[in-house]
Amino acid sequence: MYGRYTQDLGVFAKEEAARLRQEKDHVRVFSREQVRRAELIEYDRSCCARCRICSVRCQTFLISKVGEDWIFLILLGLLMALVSWAMDFAIAMCLQAQKWMYGGLEHNVFLQYLAWVTYPVVLITFSAGFVQIIAPQAVGSGIPEMKTILRGVVLKEYLTLKTFVAKVIGLTCALGSGMPLGKEGPFVHIASMCAALLSKFMSLFGGIYENESRNIEMLAAACAVGVGCCFAAPIGGVLFSIEVTSTFFAVRNYWRGFFAATFSAFIFRVLAVWNKDEETITALFKTRFRLDFPFDLQELPAFAVIGIASGFGGALFVYFHRKIVAIMRKQKTINKFLMKKRLLYPALVTLLIATLSFPPGFGQFMAGELTQKETLVTLFDNRTWAKQGIAEEFDYIGISEAWKNPRANVFVTLVIFILMKFWMSALATTIPVPCGAFMPVFVIGAAFGRLVGESMAAWFPDGIHADGSIYRIVPGGYAVVGAAALSGAVTHTISTSVIVFELTGQISHILPVMIAVILANAVSQSLQPSVYDSIIRIKKLPYLPELGWGHLEKYNIRVEDIMVRDIRFVIVNCKYRDLQDLLHCTKLKHLPLVESADSMILLGSIERTQLQALVDNQLSRQRRMDYLKHKAQVEKKVDADSHRIIDEGNNDAHDSGVRFEIGTEQSTFSPTRSGSQKPLKPALKRVPSSSYDLQSGTGSLDQTGIALKSLFCVNPMDEPGEDQYEIEDDMTASEIVEWEEKELDEEVDFNNCKIDPAPFQLVEWTSLHKTHTMFSLLGLNHAYVTSIGKLIGVVALKELRKAIEGSVTSKGVKMRPPLASFRESANSSSESDTTEIHKLWDRRESLTIPRESSPSDTDDKSH
Repeated sequence: MYGRYTQDLGVFAKEEAARLRQEKDHVRVFSREQVRRAELIEYDRSCCARCRICSVRCQTFLISKVGEDWIFLILLGLLMALVSWAMDFAIAMCLQAQKWMYGGLEHNVFLQYLAWVTYPVVLITFSAGFVQIIAPQAVGSGIPEMKTILRGVVLKEYLTLKTFVAKVIGLTCALGSGMPLGKEGPFVHIASMCAALLSKFMSLFGGIYENESRNIEMLAAACAVGVGCCFAAPIGGVLFSIEVTSTFFAVRNYWRGFFAATFSAFIFRVLAVWNKDEETITALFKTRFRLDFPFDLQELPAFAVIGIASGFGGALFVYFHRKIVAIMRKQKTINKFLMKKRLLYPALVTLLIATLSFPPGFGQFMAGELTQKETLVTLFDNRTWAKQGIAEEFDYIGISEAWKNPRANVFVTLVIFILMKFWMSALATTIPVPCGAFMPVFVIGAAFGRLVGESMAAWFPDGIHADGSIYRIVPGGYAVVGAAALSGAVTHTISTSVIVFELTGQISHILPVMIAVILANAVSQSLQPSVYDSIIRIKKLPYLPELGWGHLEKYNIRVEDIMVRDIRFVIVNCKYRDLQDLLHCTKLKHLPLVESADSMILLGSIERTQLQALVDNQLSRQRRMDYLKHKAQVEKKVDADSHRIIDEGNNDAHDSGVRFEIGTEQSTFSPTRSGSQKPLKPALKRVPSSSYDLQSGTGSLDQTGIALKSLFCVNPMDEPGEDQYEIEDDMTASEIVEWEEKELDEEVDFNNCKIDPAPFQLVEWTSLHKTHTMFSLLGLNHAYVTSIGKLIGVVALKELRKAIEGSVTSKGVKMRPPLASFRESANSSSESDTTEIHKLWDRRESLTIPRESSPSDTDDKSH
C-alpha cells in the first residue's frame, strides 16, 4: 500500500549529483549569456533599446533592493493560496454533485445506493490509477518524506513537477469522493514541491537560489505555508510544521515561515470573499461561545478526562493503522494479488466505507450524509442537542437534522459515529492515493468532545451554579477541546491548540484546550510513535527516531556498546590491489584512512568514488598507451646508441689522425636520422614534444623554450613535433593481464585524491543521548569512534536506530550491559594512556598526511 524506496540511496545520490551538475552548468551558461546580452543592450541603437534597458534595470533593482527572499515568499504564498482555493472549489463541486445525484433519486432507494457507492469508487479508482501512472511518489501524506528530506536525505523525484501534478489532481479526486481523508499532510508536500520548482525558476536569474542550504530553508518555510493556506491558520501552521518536520529548527527561518504563511492565508480568505462564499475575512469554522463565562473551574476535570482518553485513542489509532498495513504485507498471497490488481484494493475499501455510510441504511446512525466540513460545523455548535437524552426534545436546525434519529438518542448516534469513523479513517488512509490523517482524526476528536459535553449537559441540566448565577454547559467547547486533544495525540504536537483557536476564531477555551492537549501528548508519546514516525517505519525511510522519554536505561548506553568493530579501512602505503579487493568486498560510500594496520591512527576519510577513480586511472587505456610509448622510445634509444657506437668504430678505423668532435644538444628521445638530412628547424622549435617519464612523473622540457614558444606560438602543444608518432595498442590479452598485475602491485599515490582530513569522530565513552543529538543536529550519516587517535569502530544511522528502538541484533552490533565501559575504565590504568599519548606524539613528526598538491608546492619544488 505504501511505497518502499528500494533503490540504493548512494547510487541515486551519484546520479542525482551528476544531473544537478549538468543543470547548474546549463544555468550558469544561460545566466552568463543573459548578463552579456544585458551589457550589449546599452550599445543597441534601436527604438526599443531604452525600454529594454529600463526593464533590465528595474529587474536588477527589484532583486537587489527588495530582496530575493521577499519575492520568493510572496510568490510562494500567492501560488499556494490559488492552488488551495481552486482545490477547495473543485472538491466542493464534486461533493455537491454526489448530493445532487443522491437527492434526485429519492424515489428509488436502490438507484440511490448505486449512485452513492459508484461515485466515490470511480473517483478513488481514478485517483489511484492516475497517481500510479504519473508519479507513485505522490501517494500518502507527504510529511514523513519531508521530515526525511529536511534531514538531508535525497528522495528520488519527490519534488518534481510531475509529482506536483499527480498530487494535486489525485488529492482533489480523493477528497471529492467524500471518503474520511485529510488534506493537511498532502498540502505540506504540495507546498514543498511548489517551493522547489519556484527555487529552480528563481535560480535562472542567478543569486542565492543556486545554494543547496538556501533550498532547505525555503522548504522549511513551505511546510508552514502548506498548513497555513489549508486552514487559514498561519501561526498554528508555522508551529505545526516545525513540530512535525524538524528535530532542530534554525530560528533565522522563523520570519520566513510566518511571512509566507500569513500572506498565503490572507490571499486564501480574500479569494473566498471574492467568490462570495464569505461576507468578510473570518475564521473557517466560526464559533459563538459566550465570552463572559465560557467555562467553570468545576469543568476542568472533564476536560482533563478528554485529554487522557484522547491520548489512549491517539495511540490506538496509530497502532491500528500500522497493523492494517502490516497484515496486508505479511499475507503474501493477498499481497501478490493486490500488486497485480493495484486498483482493486482502493475500490473495495471505498465500496465498504460508502456502503456503511449510506444514509438510508446504517449511515442514519452516524450522520452519513454530512461532509467533514458540515460535520465540524454541527459539532462546534454551542447549542445543547438533548436534555436528559430524550429524543423528542431535540432542537435541530438546518444541517443538524442529520443527527436526528427517531430510534436512537444523541449519545448512541455519537458513539456509533466515533467507533465507525475510527476504523474507517484508519483503513481509508492506507489507500494508495494522496491523503492525510489529520482531518479525520480532528473530526473524531470533535465528536468525542461533543459526546462528553452532551453528557455533562445531561448530568447538569440546569447548568453550574457560580456566584448566584446559572451558566449552562456549552457542548461545542468540549468539541473544540476534543478535536485539539485527539489530533495532538496522533501527531504528537502541541500546536493543534493554536490551530483550533485560529479555526474557530475564539480563544476563550485556551486553558482547557492546553490542559487536554498536554495530557493527551503525555499519554500517547509514552505508548506509540506519532503517525508520521509510524509511516516512516512502514516505508523504511532513513530517518533517526526520537529518544523516548521514560527509557532512562538508554541514557546509560555508550557508543562502544553499539559501534561496529569490524571496520574496512584504507592504509596509507597500501597497494592498488588492496584497494581493488576492498572495493569489491564492501559497498560503503566512505572509508577511513589509517596510518597502518598496527597503529590504526585515523588520518582522514576518503569517498568510494575517489578510490574507484584511483584504481581505474591506474588500469586505464591511456596509462597503457603511455607505457607502450615509453617502451618504444627506450627501444629506439637503445638502437640509436648501438648505431652511434658502430659509426664511431668505423670512423676510428678510417681516420686515425686528429679528430674533431662537434656536439649538439638533442633530446634523449629524438629519433636518428638516416638518409638525406632535413634542414634544421629554428631553435625555438627544437623542443621534444613528449618527455614524460613514467617512473618519476616529471618532465625534462627546456623552460626557456617553453616560455618563448608560449609567446610566439598560438598553441604550441598542439603543433606536432618531428619526433611525435602514434603507438598502436597491439598488446594481447595475456600481456594486458600481466601489465595490470604489475600495475596493481605498485603503491597507491594519494596526492591526486581528495581526502577529508577531519571526519566526524566520537570517543568511545560518548553517551547514546549525546550521539543522537549530534546526529540529529548535524545531519550525520556515520561517525568514526576513536580512542586516543586510534580508530576502533564506526557508528552509522543503522546502528543508532537499532539501539534506540531496542532491537539490536548480533549482526556486528552487540549490545553491552549499561555502565560496562565505566567498569572497564576503572580497571585500566592512567599510566598506559599516558604512554600511548607519548607514542602518538613521537610518531607525529614522522607522519605525513597525503594531500592535494597546490601551485605553491609545485613552485617550491621547481625552485
